[in-house]
Amino acid sequence: MFWTKRVVIGDGERGLVYRNRQFERVLFPGVYRMFDPLKRIEVRTFNIAAPEYAGHDVDALIARLGERLAATFVLADIGADEIGLVSKNGKLEDVLAPGSRRLYWRGLVKVEVERVSLADGLAVRGDVANRLRQLGTLGKLAVVAEVPAESAGLVFIDGKLVQVLEAGSHAFWNFRKNVAVDVIELRVQSLEVSGQELLTRDKVSLRVNLAASIRITDPVAARTRVAKFGDYVYRELQFGLRKAIAAKTLDELLGDKASLDADIFGYVRGRVGELGIEVLGVGVKDVILPGEMKDILNGVVQAEKLAQANVIRRREEANATRSLLNTARLIEESPVLMRLKELEALEKVTEKIGNLTVFGGLDGVMKQLVSLK
Repeated sequence: MFWTKRVVIGDGERGLVYRNRQFERVLFPGVYRMFDPLKRIEVRTFNIAAPEYAGHDVDALIARLGERLAATFVLADIGADEIGLVSKNGKLEDVLAPGSRRLYWRGLVKVEVERVSLADGLAVRGDVANRLRQLGTLGKLAVVAEVPAESAGLVFIDGKLVQVLEAGSHAFWNFRKNVAVDVIELRVQSLEVSGQELLTRDKVSLRVNLAASIRITDPVAARTRVAKFGDYVYRELQFGLRKAIAAKTLDELLGDKASLDADIFGYVRGRVGELGIEVLGVGVKDVILPGEMKDILNGVVQAEKLAQANVIRRREEANATRSLLNTARLIEESPVLMRLKELEALEKVTEKIGNLTVFGGLDGVMKQLVSLK
């Protein structure tokens, strides 16, 4: 008949009947005939395989259905300090922001909504984080922090430190609060202070390069007591180097670099110890002199070496002369020793000639009565 409307609702569908644009009832699978001579009835059909209700009258439906709502829909009414974890057929599929209100069709897909209070903490449970990571939405919903081994993570919420993290993967809900995580390296770190133009106590200009090793022992103190601890340590190394260089002459610096290192180490350790920073070692790598100063020092070194060589040569000559004098005295006092020396001289001569004719005995030899053939 022209005055009736035939409506068919399939197995995977639901229908909502509106009369004069006002919700009237829910249609379940079946065939319906409605008397509508004035064309005032509208039936909206929904596929409940996608369980989230896609209409724009959620609040109106909740009000009109009242206690009957639970028979047709699952209501997700999330508070201002809560989030909602929406699971479909036992698997987490969505996260609802604080203050959200959604309806999900009952029927083909089993929908469960878990409400999580943000007042208990912003940390994301491990199983939830893993599932959201699989869905590719973790980074959009949470602040993710990867803390490497030998490191510590500091969690700040609205600018206030609330937690220290150990090594591992961590995530925090990014709703209504500003969450930031700073990762602090706990391993030994190296710092270099290069190209420092300095004056010694005797007004000699130098360029000095310095290296230092540090380690963070208290990450909270290092992060909260100074804005940037790396820059702070670098500046203190500069000041310590400048102070140590200015207190010594050039000769003192070149003659005892270990003392210079110790002075800088003591100064810097005292300045950064209360900040949770341990200075393990400080060392001057290079002391670079101007060109003219290099030439002067090279000349001084060369002169010193020549003087030392002359002293050694004179000492050896004096020793040799003293030895000859002692030998002469012994020979003069001992005729036997004199004869042995004569024989020794004769032996050396005979080693170098073929035939030897002696006249006048050994005395003749020693008195140049020797002829060679």
